[in-house]
Amino acid sequence: MKVLIIEDEARIARRIERMTNDFFEGNASISIIDSLKKGIDFLEKEAINILLLDLNLNGRDGFEVLSSITSRSFQTIVVSANTENALRAFELGVLDFVPKPFDRERLFIALSRAVTVKKENNSSIRYLSIRKSGSIKLIELDQVFYIQGAGIYSEIHLLDGTKELHDKGLDTLEKILPLGFERIHKSYIVNIIQADRILVSSGSRYHLQLKNGEVLPIGRSRYKGFRELFEKKVD
Repeated sequence: MKVLIIEDEARIARRIERMTNDFFEGNASISIIDSLKKGIDFLEKEAINILLLDLNLNGRDGFEVLSSITSRSFQTIVVSANTENALRAFELGVLDFVPKPFDRERLFIALSRAVTVKKENNSSIRYLSIRKSGSIKLIELDQVFYIQGAGIYSEIHLLDGTKELHDKGLDTLEKILPLGFERIHKSYIVNIIQADRILVSSGSRYHLQLKNGEVLPIGRSRYKGFRELFEKKVD
């Protein structure tokens, strides 16, 4: 996941960076830019997934960033004290408006929305391709139980008890998998249809029990967002 923070106050920029890094459990490439012009130049050259944007950049209007970029494939989250501009932000296609001062929980909600929207855009994907001995094998996504990180590769656990090794890591697969496949931990992506129950232990430790009885850890920073998705599934 590639994230750009455009914020002219260094202290706030570092705070946003720290929280964003916690949300993605260290699995995000985060850049910080402190001016309007540098931000526009960066976006014209680099592809990103999420933009975290302040609206007052050394006295200049942060909305100029959005109006200057003609083709946007990223989600924008405004982080600003200028709440009177919230309506204008949504009219320009901003995904969420996080008012300053903000806390960790509020920023996490916005980041969860950005990840969910990206997955919805991938909803037409039905297969994963596995390269095997000069051939390509297609795996139906509804046959996947969960996916486990294996270094730069990923181990796909299937409903029939077999495993397949994918030549891409979890970070890459997370970007292309559709809604219903959720990253619950730095080492695991699960097919939420196969989730049975969430287990809560002392010391704020969380686990997910799958329908086959296997138990996987849930990262603390991902627990709240995943719990909300799980509760919707149960309902």
